[in-house]
Amino acid sequence: MTTMESLIGLVNRIQRACTVLGDYGGGDNNTFSSLWEALPSVAVVGGQSSGKSSVLESIVGRDFLPRGSGIVTRRPLVLQLHKLETGSQEYAEFLHLPRRKFTDFSLVRQEIQDETDRLTGKTKQISPIPIHLSIYSPNVVNLTLIDLPGLTKVAVEGQPESIVQEIEVMVRSYVEKPNCIILAISPANQDIATSDAIKLSREVDPTGERTFGVLTKLDLMDKGTNALDVLEGRSYRLQHPWVGIVNRSQADINRNVDMIVARRKEREYFASSSDYGHLANKMGSEYLAKLLSQHLESVIRARIPSITSLINKSIEELESEMDHLGRPIALDAGAQLYTILELCRAFERIFKEHLDGGRPGGDRIYNVFDNQLPAALRKLPFDRHLSLQNVRKVVSEADGYQPHLIAPEQGYRRLIEGALGYFRGPAEASVDAVNFVLKELVRKSIAETQELKRFPTFQAELAAAANEALERFREESKKTNLRLVDMESSYLTVDFFRKLPQEVEKSATPAPSNIDRYAEGHFRRIASNVSSYIGLVADTLRITIPKAVVHCQVKQAKQSLLNHFYTQIGKKEGKQLSQMLDEDPALMERRQQCAKRLELYKAARDEIDSVSWVR
Repeated sequence: MTTMESLIGLVNRIQRACTVLGDYGGGDNNTFSSLWEALPSVAVVGGQSSGKSSVLESIVGRDFLPRGSGIVTRRPLVLQLHKLETGSQEYAEFLHLPRRKFTDFSLVRQEIQDETDRLTGKTKQISPIPIHLSIYSPNVVNLTLIDLPGLTKVAVEGQPESIVQEIEVMVRSYVEKPNCIILAISPANQDIATSDAIKLSREVDPTGERTFGVLTKLDLMDKGTNALDVLEGRSYRLQHPWVGIVNRSQADINRNVDMIVARRKEREYFASSSDYGHLANKMGSEYLAKLLSQHLESVIRARIPSITSLINKSIEELESEMDHLGRPIALDAGAQLYTILELCRAFERIFKEHLDGGRPGGDRIYNVFDNQLPAALRKLPFDRHLSLQNVRKVVSEADGYQPHLIAPEQGYRRLIEGALGYFRGPAEASVDAVNFVLKELVRKSIAETQELKRFPTFQAELAAAANEALERFREESKKTNLRLVDMESSYLTVDFFRKLPQEVEKSATPAPSNIDRYAEGHFRRIASNVSSYIGLVADTLRITIPKAVVHCQVKQAKQSLLNHFYTQIGKKEGKQLSQMLDEDPALMERRQQCAKRLELYKAARDEIDSVSWVR
């Protein structure tokens, strides 16, 4: 095989492999898709009934395309030709039927029709989703050809009015790509100025660098006329030479005349033609195929640096993704246990980063202490508890049948104990709020641990174990914080009250027995004193509650979140460990696809290196 055939064959194989692996027409990575588009291909463009199908069949040397009136090609057909050694059997393969080889090309035609109908129905609708067909034959040159629906000006019965524009948009999506070579098909028995293919190619390729003009139906021109003005570039000049084609007649098609015979008759037509005899060696479908192949070779050589760069970039991205996806899990229990411990450590590292500020989220715990706790303390109903009416009621009830002598100590204690009970709510709420934040950080950490994505079962068990540990820490923290509140109730700070000024009677005249011994001001002072003491306790709890919460919950979560889980894992047997590492089937499939792509691109890079600079 020549260097040219090697290069073009290599491009065909890369395009085919990219398509099979989903990198084109449905892939999820822009770099992979751009690799397909960076490889040159030939788009066949023409109006309806311009002879596009016949040109393709002449190049292939086989009768395999659906025929009929009106719009026949209703989906793009990506046709990849692979040259085989002389004497090899011809066959065809469809991408959607990867394990089936077609040696009967009439069945190929039927499958194209059936696959088109599968998406569009038995209507005249079109679809932009391509059909991928590979033909392997010793009678072809290595090429990738894309047969597109014929351009039309009028919608026929059964078609929406928008189909004219839809077809043009579809065709443009291919021919506008800078690496697309345009094979513009025009019938010779029509004025070239009205050619749909030439009009479109002029718009997308105004310099004509990517356009090859093909003139069909030369044998159907009126007697006494010819197409020399077009073929010799006087009527419309392109940078590449025009090529004339003589397709099979309808009678030949009806008689199933062999394409090899048709090629011979085409050669004889040009050789014996008085009009085109001097151009005979540059006319015909065989010459067109060779011309396109030679041009492709030069284009590929020019594109090799960018293609190699894209392949190297793809390899880097694939290797990076393989690192994220991880390698297959070993079968022995020791290796599985090691994997589990590594997964746990990866999770714990990210969880600690959230708490310590390396990742966002830990600041929400500080927000509980700095905003939520003080706000909850301010909202406690001390105004109602220390209202004049309630203070009078509590003090009076505390004295019982005998009024207090100097200070209503029992009344003070009851008022203080009742007020301190309100602190239990904010203390418990702080514990619950921090517990909620920690659980959210566990969820985020699991989601951000790339290594865990492979194992949904293990993810669930890890999350359950972490949340179970957080619940234990929460219960211990709640007990500790409620003890702090109860301790304030158990022993009051006597120095605070000893420093209060003693109440002195302003009047020596004893009050009448039928009037309360104490005036309203007396109870207001009691309420004020209790309020001051409660404020002192609130300031203390505002400091100690966060300390207790951090010690019992946050610190424990950092140091021993998975300790109990580690103990349980150590007791499991190999079968149980395997069940924990039940890998996500989608990720297993993704790893296999990545491995295939990686193998493809590395092989392509090596093959390009081996043939690209050979002269």
